[in-house]
Amino acid sequence: MTTDTTTAGDSPDSQGRPHYAVQRHQVLVQTVRSQGRLDAGAMAEQLQVSTETIRKDLQLLERRGLLRRVHGGAVAIEDLSFEPEVSTRTSNEDEKRRIALAALAEVPREGAVFIDAGSTTTMLAEMFPADRDLNVFTNTLTIALALVSRPRLNVHTLGGRVRARTFAEVDNWAIRALSEIQVDVAFLGTNAISSERGLSTPDESEATVKRLMLSAARRRVLLADHTKHDRTSLYKYGNLSDIDLLITDDGLSEHHAHRLEAAGLKQVVRT
Repeated sequence: MTTDTTTAGDSPDSQGRPHYAVQRHQVLVQTVRSQGRLDAGAMAEQLQVSTETIRKDLQLLERRGLLRRVHGGAVAIEDLSFEPEVSTRTSNEDEKRRIALAALAEVPREGAVFIDAGSTTTMLAEMFPADRDLNVFTNTLTIALALVSRPRLNVHTLGGRVRARTFAEVDNWAIRALSEIQVDVAFLGTNAISSERGLSTPDESEATVKRLMLSAARRRVLLADHTKHDRTSLYKYGNLSDIDLLITDDGLSEHHAHRLEAAGLKQVVRT
């Protein structure tokens, strides 16, 4: 019979499986630190205990500050504040390209749009149509440079301090500019999206600007590949109900897409 409490001196069973709670906890912490996240169901199967036992283990480990629980499992604490530099965000290029292509259908024939900083939104800017009269606002110089050669577009940047890690413009000038504009469509990026916590990012100044982006747009389109799903970061800046459309890839299952819609997101498109 499996027992859930013992001392640190207990050992694995004859097949090498962690048999007691303290050993399970070690395996759970090691897994989340090495992989960045863990799936509760998979760990329950691996350790041959119930998912309820794993859920209780994760609650205890979260209280100890060793991980952060998310729907279906847990993520490493360092994930909450880790933010890769723009130059390193080259993973999932095919998925991001498909997302950007699908987002082209949301570009209006005229009016004003906003394009947020991010690797997928940058791909959208690179393939942005040149045959329409639009005011395009962005909070990153790289996106502005990708668009400025199109003669029918009026390209505006928000101004403000430029973050070296993401090239995003933040702080007072960017905040003031966002308070003075209203666009038809905003194409947004995010570091993390979850049905429990909504939208979040590791940087407080970017969270402030992103929060204002949501209120400055009549329609809000989020471009996020499946790796952003079921993740949380340090600063929450929006709810799922703030997003009119999420364009993602087919790495996000139908089940999880329905969960996001049930949590308030209006529509999910999987490319």
